[in-house]
Amino acid sequence: MPRASGSPLRVSTPGRVCLFGEHQDYLLLPVIPCAISRRIAVEGTPRTDHEVHLDLPDIGSGDSFTLGVPLAYGAERDYFRSSINVLLRKGYAFRHGYDCIVRGNIPINSGTSSSSALIVSWINFLARSSDTPVELAPFELARLAHEAEVVEFGEPGGMMDHFSTSFGGVVFLEFFPEISVRPLEVQLSTFVLGDSGEPKDTKGILARVKNGVLHAVERLRGIDDRFSLQTAGHERIDRLARHLSVEECGLLHGTLRNRDLTREALSLLESAPFDHRGFGRLLSEHQEVLREVLRISTPKIDRMLTAALAAGAYGGKINGSGGGGCMFVYAPEEPERVAAAIEREGGKAYVVTADAGSRLESAETRT
Repeated sequence: MPRASGSPLRVSTPGRVCLFGEHQDYLLLPVIPCAISRRIAVEGTPRTDHEVHLDLPDIGSGDSFTLGVPLAYGAERDYFRSSINVLLRKGYAFRHGYDCIVRGNIPINSGTSSSSALIVSWINFLARSSDTPVELAPFELARLAHEAEVVEFGEPGGMMDHFSTSFGGVVFLEFFPEISVRPLEVQLSTFVLGDSGEPKDTKGILARVKNGVLHAVERLRGIDDRFSLQTAGHERIDRLARHLSVEECGLLHGTLRNRDLTREALSLLESAPFDHRGFGRLLSEHQEVLREVLRISTPKIDRMLTAALAAGAYGGKINGSGGGGCMFVYAPEEPERVAAAIEREGGKAYVVTADAGSRLESAETRT
């Protein structure tokens, strides 16, 4: 096998949960995500030719291609090739290919950002092993990953996942009038992540929730060009309600409630001493809006949350676009007991904590 000399390079990136601001980033409203201690890693060595070989043993798959300019896509969302194409357009050069193995323990297709974490890891690896190696700052890494995953394929996704997994920890993200990232220094305790095993209905949820909100906003701006989700109050929605359907009115009220909960959570997360139970209460309030107004939860996830709270969790919510996937709870006390309660309801549970962002792995950090 034509490999070049040199030690393997290994980069890993965490998954994430959205603490506050679910279904808000694509509306340019603020969000508070948290990177979690389940990660995906890309490890590879350079070759002496232009071949790229990728082994993905966790899903029993792999990929191979020859470096070219540009690379033609072989799949609907060909993230390995799109990442290289984005970097080539930015001026990066690759005179050789790679032998790589991709491993991870982030639940797949469950709302915990496994695909974005993969792309962030891959771009981080490529930049570090290009002809002119670069250690990307988290902001630039997130921008490139978003371009490779979303912009390149004309997808409707936001930027939360890329910034959360690149920066790590707990961050406050604002998208209006421009992107800003504020790392929060709060020391959170343990979470329990529960995978329902139900496939997410991402397209169906987005068609109803996202399109419903955007269409309602467009209609209201035709009546009042000063209308803005960033500044509107519930009373303005009520004054303009005659121009909306009952569904649209409910979605807008739910959106503003989630916006206000995110702002309230930011204040709590920046306060000392930290109110752990208050934090859990706000998570559950967010879940109530997601369940009753946006209607993105499922009966199974509701049962998992109820069982976790009965077992001692302080609060929790569904995670991701909804219609399936994962939930999580904040469980500073006896997280293993909470995990067992979730599994009795048919979920797969993982005890997790906040974790660092995308990083180069040393021998000490490899897991």
